Amino acid sequence: MATARILIVDDEPDIRELIGDILADEGHEILSAANAAEARELRGQQQPDLVLLDVWMPDTDGISLLREWTEADALDCPVVMISGHGSVETAVEATRLGAFDFIEKPVSMAKLMVTVGNALEAGRLKRENAGLRRRMPAVMEPMGRSLAVQQLKRRLERIAAHDTAVLITGEAGVGKGAAARWIHAHSRRAEGPFVAAPTRTEREGFGRLLLGDEAAPGMLVEAQGGVLFIEDVSRLEPEAQRLLLKILESGHLDPDRSASPPLDLRLIAGTTVALEGLVRSGQFEEALYYQLNVVPLEIPPLRQRQEDVPDLVRFYAEYFPSRDGVPYRHFSVAAQNRLRQHHWPGNLRELKNLVQRLLILGGDDDVSVAEVEEALSQTDTGRRGGEAQVPELFQLPLREAREEFERQYLTYKLKSVDGSVGKLAEVVEMERTHLYRKLRQLGVDPKQV
Repeated sequence: MATARILIVDDEPDIRELIGDILADEGHEILSAANAAEARELRGQQQPDLVLLDVWMPDTDGISLLREWTEADALDCPVVMISGHGSVETAVEATRLGAFDFIEKPVSMAKLMVTVGNALEAGRLKRENAGLRRRMPAVMEPMGRSLAVQQLKRRLERIAAHDTAVLITGEAGVGKGAAARWIHAHSRRAEGPFVAAPTRTEREGFGRLLLGDEAAPGMLVEAQGGVLFIEDVSRLEPEAQRLLLKILESGHLDPDRSASPPLDLRLIAGTTVALEGLVRSGQFEEALYYQLNVVPLEIPPLRQRQEDVPDLVRFYAEYFPSRDGVPYRHFSVAAQNRLRQHHWPGNLRELKNLVQRLLILGGDDDVSVAEVEEALSQTDTGRRGGEAQVPELFQLPLREAREEFERQYLTYKLKSVDGSVGKLAEVVEMERTHLYRKLRQLGVDPKQV
């Protein structure tokens, strides 16, 4: 049986401990929750491969919690219900809500092992099928469950419903091009072409790119009926800016010939810097700014939605094996937590490249926090020229900085005692139970260390 992360939700400590010990002996990673609130928190943080869910709990019962996950479309792993007072009605309701199976108390260990094995296999097949469906996706929608992503999705939907110019702002690597493609794919121009124009720094090159010449038609012609996306309009030289403004104001493919066909395209422009500042300093045409900024769209950097990092890591960990044939590797809890705490100066592009590198260069084992640390240390995107780099820890809010220090401190001390939690408790002068709780809270797995 392949190892997996299993969440046990039961208000009886003895049941949690018994089932947890048995499954841990099989090599599984165990998460435990005494109620629905703890289960929600753990699922949001660490995404199990299987949930063993008690039906009868004091605050929110298991059926209600299962219904909550199903209605929120958050049932992304198999759920096996456990009950000491089972009934046909309860089992039917659980199955209707998506439960994989139903086990009665007292739990038969033989039945438990068979059910867990079957559920994990079903979950694996479901993930593989989902990975195949995601192979080479034509359009990627913003991924994640954070409030920032949900707001971004709603704004994209509203923008796609209209046909005006859009100015997308955001740091390098946040996915401005992906957002432009999403708008195109969900607009009335979806059947038309999507043409991405790389920014040229001189008027002649940019003009030939847009207008074409005798050898080939320009991108304005290619984008007719669809969308023209200018990757970083802030980099245009003044002459190129004036040419683009002339084209837009004329409303024709060739601004010097009024008899030329009218423009029939939607213009979407990206920028990594705020154009308002360039306008004030005289580096950007004010009239062009107002032509482009009909509908503004800002994409937040990844560090402002770090709770989405585990979802993104899992997606790319499945995407690259299905696209490139590289081996699939599971990211340990500690590895995911470390990635979640990273500042991500390169945003989505950095994360995507890092996951790809870890899959290609790693072995068959889970991706460990040590591998992540090494990979991050090799990506020094935070430096610019000779500037001194602010330590990443100092860039975090106080609570997160304290957690990160504790994580690094305890990981270092664990290595010094060869992963022995008992010895660690003596070294750091903590009661062992409290230390176990602290390690789980920080996502530090002694076995991985």
